[in-house]
Amino acid sequence: MKITHQDTKEGIIKVVPETLDDLWHLSHIVEVGDNAASKTTRRIQDNTGDKLRSDRGVKKTFTLGLDIETISFHLFTGKLRLTGVITKGPEDLIPLGSHHTLEVKLNTPLTIKKDRWPNWAIKRLNQAIDASKKLSAIIIVLEDDTATLGLMRQFGIEYYGPIKGHVSGKRIIDKNRQKNIVQFYEKVIESVEKFDSIQNIVIAGPGFVKNDFYDYLKDKHADLAKISIIESTGSGGRNGISEVLKKGTVEKLTAENRVAIEMGAIDKLLAEIGKNSSKIAYGLTQTQNAINLGAVSQLLVLDTKVASENLGDSMDMVENMKGEVMVISSEHEGGKQLESLGGMAAILRYEIS
Repeated sequence: MKITHQDTKEGIIKVVPETLDDLWHLSHIVEVGDNAASKTTRRIQDNTGDKLRSDRGVKKTFTLGLDIETISFHLFTGKLRLTGVITKGPEDLIPLGSHHTLEVKLNTPLTIKKDRWPNWAIKRLNQAIDASKKLSAIIIVLEDDTATLGLMRQFGIEYYGPIKGHVSGKRIIDKNRQKNIVQFYEKVIESVEKFDSIQNIVIAGPGFVKNDFYDYLKDKHADLAKISIIESTGSGGRNGISEVLKKGTVEKLTAENRVAIEMGAIDKLLAEIGKNSSKIAYGLTQTQNAINLGAVSQLLVLDTKVASENLGDSMDMVENMKGEVMVISSEHEGGKQLESLGGMAAILRYEIS
């Protein structure tokens, strides 16, 4: 993410999203009621007399501004769509006041105008810029001739694979077995090397394949071996990736890993709930009361609740009182656990009645 223009007095920041993570961040920075402007393509009816062109219309590209009413980010397609009432555009082509959906595209500038930029939104924008293009970790779970990759994105885990090999079982006599193993390992390595700026690699799995793969890396791909560690799991596939996350392995490797940090915060909250601690609050009403009393040490808010419940002022209030605010992604298990608690919770400085 890049900021190309910033005037917070006027409430205007112009950004250029560069990665899928950037779009995810923007889906929570942009709020209902904001105005957003970007280039868009719209099919306009043609009146030249050409019947075919008249029926289908002509595609025109121009800058369009919207007062935003709905925001949607689709994880699997990687699309961020902003829908609202048109406030700016070529009046000869589009009627102001009509509705339109703006699809925010990578490497295309987006201008965001807010009545006021809250501290949490500026902080999140800066986090997105700092972390842009960094893939903090890849988890490789291996079993026999199958590998599953978990890419540690800021919005959660992006799964890649499975990657299949053609390795026969040890009890089967196959003179090409070792050759097939090497081909399988190279296939996995080729997949890993597609991603730039990898900080760490966790090689995991239930058997000994992970150890053999790590030894192969040390021998043939020393640069990857240097950023790799081995972790044992009881399962393969996606379940194995979940085990690695729950162990906190990735969190120990890099403090920048948003998903592991968020899951760690939720685990701490759940542990306090399990102990019947009186220094916690959860649910919108109970947590808001704790905020008003200045009792919040750490506030956890589900990303989808920030805009829908108008929580910007509450988050600023916590930060102004030297508390920590953490926005939790709804795309991973920790987020789903927070959602079941009402989407908002807090660790308190002291007990409140």
